[in-house]
Amino acid sequence: MSIDYRIQPIKDYAPQIGVLVSMLDHTRDVTLSEIRDLTPQELDQRPSSFQNSIGSLLQHIAGIEKAHQLITFEGRDFTKEEWEVWEPTLVLGEKGKEIQGNTVDYYIELLTFIREKTQHELQQKPDQWLWEEYKWPHGVSYNYHFMWYHVMEDELNHRGQIRLLKKALKKQNGS
Repeated sequence: MSIDYRIQPIKDYAPQIGVLVSMLDHTRDVTLSEIRDLTPQELDQRPSSFQNSIGSLLQHIAGIEKAHQLITFEGRDFTKEEWEVWEPTLVLGEKGKEIQGNTVDYYIELLTFIREKTQHELQQKPDQWLWEEYKWPHGVSYNYHFMWYHVMEDELNHRGQIRLLKKALKKQNGS
């Protein structure tokens, strides 16, 4: 896979949304390049100083994007049934320990499936949509541009953790 190191508008999107998608896609491409060769054991291991595994962080990245899809595209939060499925992914920690036994292909497919919905929905939006303002129940304002920036920011933070986990695993496993 070749990673494009240019941020630019993407055809079939409004100009500013295309730039946002370009940044989201670059972030994802680099994340996927970090994990492509990991084994199920490497995805599940938690070195002693880490609470989460690489696999749980990958599923969390997908869960954050799913949550933001619901908020920005559907104007809602998870239903009770959806929350039961996604809770370990979003809460992590002890709950995140339930996330195990998956292959790297599972995580790549999950991340790709979630991203395809994001791309499809964003293709339908005009640039002005990014600037629509709303308030959280506690009164703090937000707009959709921030919401999708946060999806990218969260993935970048967790990719840093994944890199630290990979180094710790190498050290722990004597590689």
